[in-house]
Amino acid sequence: MTTFNILSFLLLLFPTSVFPHGFVGSVTIDGTTYQGNIPGGTTNPSIIRQISTIDPVKGATNPSLNCGMNATLASDVANADPGSQMLIYWVGGSTGDSNWPHNVGPIMHYMTKCSGSCSSFDSMSAEWFKISELGLETSDTWYQANLDVEEPANLTIPSNIEPGEYLLRSELIALQLAVSVGGAEFYPACIQLNIGGSGTGAPQSNEVCQFPGCYTDTEAGIYTPDIYNPPINYTFPGPPVAAFVNGSSDSDSDSNSGSGTENPAATTSPTPSTGTYFPLFYPTLVFLPLYTFPHAT
Repeated sequence: MTTFNILSFLLLLFPTSVFPHGFVGSVTIDGTTYQGNIPGGTTNPSIIRQISTIDPVKGATNPSLNCGMNATLASDVANADPGSQMLIYWVGGSTGDSNWPHNVGPIMHYMTKCSGSCSSFDSMSAEWFKISELGLETSDTWYQANLDVEEPANLTIPSNIEPGEYLLRSELIALQLAVSVGGAEFYPACIQLNIGGSGTGAPQSNEVCQFPGCYTDTEAGIYTPDIYNPPINYTFPGPPVAAFVNGSSDSDSDSNSGSGTENPAATTSPTPSTGTYFPLFYPTLVFLPLYTFPHAT
């Protein structure tokens, strides 16, 4: 009997997504929970501005980069205080009945002060300042991956912020397709707050930006051709975290580093996830080994 070798080398590409997008389903502030609305569904009283679809915002010049796809004003404004603890629950699927589906990219939070009530404030010309940014939790795992296992994005309102009504902009950027220019997927959501207290903290003029206008499609952190080539050295897009958030006159020198480490005064990190890291919604390669089969002579 002789044998011959058959090389079986097969690349199988298949998507791992069933629910590829999502939205903010609810927000908890100091223990009180506020429900959001289903994108494109019935509008009920809420503090979260309703979007029209779970699809991501594409392109850094898209007007919907402001508060989400075709976002509309919310009717309610929630009371909060300097130092208030917020839990922002990102969910997946058109009705929010699945987990957040993405795990590659940063979590960032911005705020802007409303002129009058946030329930009637047009934020298209607003000046936003950043209060937190989270990137990599480990050398190859992102904090965003914690949202996949039903953990919220945890946030602390700056302890010295001046009182007034504010929009809080919670943003996830999914980078699984950002190896090409224009591939980044933006998921912003706006939450209407009335903050009390007697603080005096406010951003400097060089710490604010508008949406759209804050990002470009080709800047580092948005276009990431080496996102799957470790070690990852990630640069957050947009301005640095505002200096007053850190209680200093100068911005935290590490606020734009690739580590994703946060100033504790600005935010609390999500609970670390467990298990092996796999980038969702990125093609999976499967290699079949070499086999030797008997062949009768």
